[in-house]
Amino acid sequence: MIRTLCLTLTLVLAWSLSGAQAPNFKIAKLKYNGGGDWYANKTSLPNLIRFCNQNLSMNIAREESVVEVGSPELFLYPFVHMTGHGNVVFSDAEALNLRSYLLSGGFLHIDDNYGLDQYIRKEMKKVFPEYEFVELPFSHPIYHQKYPFPNGLPKIHEHDNKPPQGFGIVHEGRLVCFYTYETDLGNGWEDPEVHNDPENKRQEALRMGANIITFALTQYL
Repeated sequence: MIRTLCLTLTLVLAWSLSGAQAPNFKIAKLKYNGGGDWYANKTSLPNLIRFCNQNLSMNIAREESVVEVGSPELFLYPFVHMTGHGNVVFSDAEALNLRSYLLSGGFLHIDDNYGLDQYIRKEMKKVFPEYEFVELPFSHPIYHQKYPFPNGLPKIHEHDNKPPQGFGIVHEGRLVCFYTYETDLGNGWEDPEVHNDPENKRQEALRMGANIITFALTQYL
């Protein structure tokens, strides 16, 4: 499975270097235990995928997959998205599998859908006991892909009226996990009628999501 992940990343990088259309590949939503609603925001990833395909000439499969934390199939996806409001529990085997995936070239985007923070920080320490989440500076390249965000993450939903923050886990100079907090990008990616967000907010969320995917697939360059 590690070879499969490396091959997928090689194909994506070849596209990036050549300027040609990307090969068809899939991204996945992470299914986890603990009772939290890993399945939240049902329309968000299909809308983000459509946005990336239309605006960045990507060729991502239109529907995301669902993959469990401990599954060997995790290694089939160069980009995995995680969201939810509640409890998260990684077993030791799941934490080891996720760690192996991330160290092998995979990328995890965690989007707090409000209420995830206290759980995900504890569980990610099982994955990387040697690392802490660090807040990325606004100068970080993830905010400066096709769509510039000079002030960092956009604020999509208010929740506790705190500023949005982007945290990362960095291994040997590579961002392996990006955690978006107090922004709720996934809600902004949803169909307009789900949350009735202003269109400018939806566009901000989609553009930032596109930046995250672009950065995840090209940070090796």
